[in-house]
Amino acid sequence: MFKNITFLLGILSLNTMAQRTDTVFLKKMMESKPELFSTVLDHPQKHEVQVLYTQINRNKNNKPTFKSFSYNLNAHHYFYPASTVKLAAVIFALEKLNDLKIKGLTVQSTMFTDSSYQGQTKVRQDLTAENGLPSLEHYIKKILLTSDNDAFNRLFEFIGRAEINAKLKKYGLKNSRILNRLAIGDSGEPAKHTNPIRFYNGEQLVYSQPAQYDPKEYPLQLGNTLMGKAYLDSSEHLVNKPFSLENKNAFSVADQQSLMKRLIAPEAYPANERFHLSPSNYKLIYTYMSKLPTESDYPKYDPKEFWPTYAKMLYYGREKDAQLQPDLKIFNKYGDSYGFIIDNAYFKDTKHQVEFFLTAVVQSNEDGIFNDGKYEYETICYPFMKNLGKMIYAYELGRK
Repeated sequence: MFKNITFLLGILSLNTMAQRTDTVFLKKMMESKPELFSTVLDHPQKHEVQVLYTQINRNKNNKPTFKSFSYNLNAHHYFYPASTVKLAAVIFALEKLNDLKIKGLTVQSTMFTDSSYQGQTKVRQDLTAENGLPSLEHYIKKILLTSDNDAFNRLFEFIGRAEINAKLKKYGLKNSRILNRLAIGDSGEPAKHTNPIRFYNGEQLVYSQPAQYDPKEYPLQLGNTLMGKAYLDSSEHLVNKPFSLENKNAFSVADQQSLMKRLIAPEAYPANERFHLSPSNYKLIYTYMSKLPTESDYPKYDPKEFWPTYAKMLYYGREKDAQLQPDLKIFNKYGDSYGFIIDNAYFKDTKHQVEFFLTAVVQSNEDGIFNDGKYEYETICYPFMKNLGKMIYAYELGRK
């Protein structure tokens, strides 16, 4: 009997170990290419590096299983997530639309945003849309194509801060929070208030949402929220003390990839744990998450400002003259702010039967001053992201 128990415990122990994230493989792989990674790896804490790579293996019924590898992963070591939070907003906005179950209310319905609190702004038109009118669908396109900040803010106002954070918790994203709009200095009490919104089909009002207020705070156990040695304030005056990101959005690397896995491979999850999205919702997200800005007519982008690989940090490193890999599609959401470059991506190469998830963050701020616009994106961050994506893709091409 004792031998049987010992055997069973051994099997359980092996299964537990098999499910743990490997923390050695990525380190050794990057260290084997010092010409590409030594600049960052020699100072991993300085450059705030975190990487999570997940292999996808499918059985004969095409059901996926995952095996993960990490480098320097720490859910409690804060980094500024910038625009990566926008993918959660896209998903939760579509979920809310489906949960409302209002006849005639669709992603194409005209969305008029009003104002009811200090600092709020109204929206009555969107000249980048074919019909000149704002809608959830068009906001989603702009977020996924070029990470439009105003489009995210409008989704944030539609979903409501309380519901956004309840959804994060529902899907097990416990080291994340979304507290405020982006790029308008939104914080404190104004961030708790969201605008009233009305939806129309032509002249017909189909749904009216009153202004919302979320009194809650969303504390997290986070270190590293005070950064650098100084910063420029809103008047561009130098303040000689660390820059505080204590009450900002947070979106851990593991949570970002968890969101992406559930979005890309819903079949890997029980039906009751999947996002409440329709087939057309998935198609909308997949289409514009993988589409290049130069492939879009509405919105129409200037290729000098938004070139083909503009949004594909991993693998292309935002190089303007990068040669496109014709067999590879990258479904991703990137972020860049305060010297941080983040990219959360799903790679798919149908021709070579390659697919994997890769999420990474890296930062460079040599002078230690925040808000001065002086970050080493071109020399440190973009090359790291490009080399990381290319290295994992090359490895996957050779993996059975």
